[in-house]
Amino acid sequence: MTELEDRVRALLERGVRDGAATLAIDSVAPDVLAYLRTRLDEDDANDALSQWGESVWKDLRHFRWECSLRAWAYSLARHACARIRRRPHRHREQPLSTSAASRIAASIGASGALSSERQQKLALLRDCLDESEQELLTLRVDRELEWEEVAAILDVSAVTLRKRWERLVRKLEQMARQAGLLE
Repeated sequence: MTELEDRVRALLERGVRDGAATLAIDSVAPDVLAYLRTRLDEDDANDALSQWGESVWKDLRHFRWECSLRAWAYSLARHACARIRRRPHRHREQPLSTSAASRIAASIGASGALSSERQQKLALLRDCLDESEQELLTLRVDRELEWEEVAAILDVSAVTLRKRWERLVRKLEQMARQAGLLE
């Protein structure tokens, strides 16, 4: 158990729910917001963070400590992200065709937003992954969460998670070879 978890748990045991929730939110919110920004645009990420904070505030007293506090917090963030994505106005939006997306990505690279052709290709590879693959990559690589935490967040067994990871690595390797990033 981490020092943060010890402190939050001690506050809860003393009946200081508001203090425990405030400590948990203040400590974990920056990482959660960074995660949400990888999944949503800026405004939606901020909305999801607000929903996440409300969930932590409301549900911390019911947390059973079956996983780490950090994993539980990311799980709540994942649910907040899903709620934002289900908003009715999102269903009316039309996705860009692949060629339109490619032209936009090319213009981003040309304007200098991405510092190298390699970074641009890597970003395009990541964009080609489905949502669950991007989420797994974000949690494990970008957020550097432990396997047990990722399994708890995604609510899957460790075996299932490892198999998904192996498939993702093989897919990325194949895509990287096709894009000329690997020999």
